[in-house]
Formats: sequence, C-alpha cells, structure tokens
Amino acid sequence: MRKIRMGMVGGGQGAFIGGVHRMAAALDGQIELVCGAFSSDGERSKASGEELYLPAERVYTSYEEMFEKEAKLPEGEKMDFVAIVTPNHVHYPVASAALKAGFHVMSDKPATFTLKEAEDLAEEVKKSGLLYGLTHNYTGYPMVKEAKYMVASGAIGAVRKVVAEYPQGWLATHVEASGQKQAAWRTDPKRSGVSGCMGDIGTHAENLLEFVTGLKVTEVYADLTTFVEGRLLEDDGNVLIHLENGAKGVLYASQISVGEENGPQLRVYGEKGSLQWDQQEPNKLTVKWLDKPREVLTPGGNYGYYCDRTASSTRLPAGHPEGYLEAFANLYVTFAEQIRAHLAGEALPEHTLDLPNIDDGIRGMKFIETVVKSSAQKAWLPL
Repeated sequence: MRKIRMGMVGGGQGAFIGGVHRMAAALDGQIELVCGAFSSDGERSKASGEELYLPAERVYTSYEEMFEKEAKLPEGEKMDFVAIVTPNHVHYPVASAALKAGFHVMSDKPATFTLKEAEDLAEEVKKSGLLYGLTHNYTGYPMVKEAKYMVASGAIGAVRKVVAEYPQGWLATHVEASGQKQAAWRTDPKRSGVSGCMGDIGTHAENLLEFVTGLKVTEVYADLTTFVEGRLLEDDGNVLIHLENGAKGVLYASQISVGEENGPQLRVYGEKGSLQWDQQEPNKLTVKWLDKPREVLTPGGNYGYYCDRTASSTRLPAGHPEGYLEAFANLYVTFAEQIRAHLAGEALPEHTLDLPNIDDGIRGMKFIETVVKSSAQKAWLPL
C-alpha cells in the first residue's frame, strides 16, 4: 500500500512531452516521480531536477548512472519503473538498459527507432519477465473504449470500412530551420527514423484503428510526400488499407494541413451501424444506425449503461469534460495497477490488458517501415 515510484529519462527543460507524462502519472495519486536523468547534458539534467524539487542525489547526468545507482538502493526507496520521453533514436537503448537493471518500462511512442530494435526489445521484455507499456494515449479516452466495446460486441455488425485520420498544420513551413526544438528532431532522420509524419502521428491513427476495430492491417498502399522544400522526411501521407476480415480502410496523416491543430478522428462503418469519434470533441461518440436515429454518447461517472472499461476510465460526473491529460492518465494508472499485481506475484488484472504494450510497438514499427517502402515502390505491401 504505497505509491508506485517513477523515474524519467528525458523530458527536461524545453521539452513538451515530459511535462505531459509527469502530470498524467500524478493525476490519480498512485505514482510519484522520485528520480530522473532529464537531459543528455548533465548540467541541464541537474537544473531540470531542481525545478521539479527532486533531491540532488536522485537527479542523474545519464540514464546509465541512474539505473546503476537506483538498482543499488533499498527496495523501499528505488524506482519501480522508468518513463522514457526522449526522441525516438534513444528509446531502445534506454528501455533495454532499464530491463537489464530490473526496472519496468513505460515509453513514449514509437517504441523504437527501427523494426529490428522493436523485435529485439520484445524478446528482452519476455526474457526479463518485466512490464512494458507504450503511451498511445488516444486509447485512454472513455469514448474510444466504448467504441471498442461496441465493435467487439457486434452492435454495429461486421466492420466493412474504416477511415482514420490525424491532420496537423504546424509544419506547413520550414520551421525546423529556425531551431524550433520539437520540429528539429521530428524532421531529422538521425533522431526520428525513416519517417516523419507517419512515424510521429500516423502511428497514432494506425494504433487507434486497430485498437477500436480489433482487426489487424494486412496490406497497405502508401503515397507519402514532402511538400516543404529542404525537409528531409515526409510531411504528408495517404494510405489505402486492407484489414484481416476483408474490410477496407483509408488512413490520412498530415503535418502541412494549414489550420489543423491535433485532429485524430476515426470512423468505423459496420453492416448495421457506424461509429465516429473526434479527439477535438473527445467526450462524444456518434453512433449512426441503419434503421433508427443517430445517437450521441457522452461519458460520465454516474452513467451505468457503458461497458466496465468505459465506466472505470471516467473520473467526473456527466457534463464535466475530461480530455487529453485524463486519457493519458488512464494509461499510467493502468500501468500502476499492473505493477502492483506484479509486485504481489499475481496475474495482471484482465481490465488492464488493453494497455498498449510491446506488441503494439512492433505493429507501429512495421506500419512505419512498410508505408515508407510502399510509397517508394508504388506498390501494395503486406504488413
């Protein structure tokens, strides 16, 4: 009966996603940040830890130092898991080192820099017997969980068509040339990987599609484009998709769609009905029927007619909106439940098994590398 102790690699001064992870982890009072290596620059790491009011001796100049020293601390003090919030090229070495040191891992997506790394990491996770979570945060929204349940229960009939999209407009100009930190690493193949837009946000659309439908993508035909002159990776992509039940799909991801902010949206069309969810109005799930008026479902802790996972993912009474941080927090509180079960030597609770894991990480890396090859070859390729 104690808080789960978290360490963090990355997420120091000037970073965006580190703060999101820290707020999400802290929201339910189940997790506390106890240590960190917040930057590859030792002085910046120390300064970041100071801003977070951590003891100086628990702020490290490298993740190697952190894992070595934390592993030597008493069981009642050392961290239980590490949150990895670095650019993509560092995900694998940090995760691998954490597992070797005996720590569970929660990583920002994509899981690794390459598919080979993801496959190697899956073997390491299995061998270690430790837990690995991946923050595909859109799976944490209550109405996304309800959509998943409705598809699985057969409410809308067999899935025929899926449309997944994630438009942004923030890279419509060559903003990385100005030194903007978030743009600089995301458009750098040495830090981001073989893909820009698809690796950054297209994987969210792919994961959301497979999460809700319960269907695997089997084939893709991709058309990737770099619109901004001088950019090294694609900033727009359109993908035709075949799913394992014979359904067809379209996935669109773009970072040059001027005026768009963060607009993940999913539409699932079945034989008897369809579902529509938009992240910019996340508390609404629109259900359209073949033979009756459409419905708009909204979450709320006092509604008793949703599935258990939807109900347990809401914190507030109906009419009080919950959003991005709460969805992110659902992943962290679920991971904390898994760690508690692991510490007790118990099987993971069934309701925690929808947390994205290393298998989802492999799917994401397969998607990235396959769409890049498909676009280059102008061909359908298996996923």
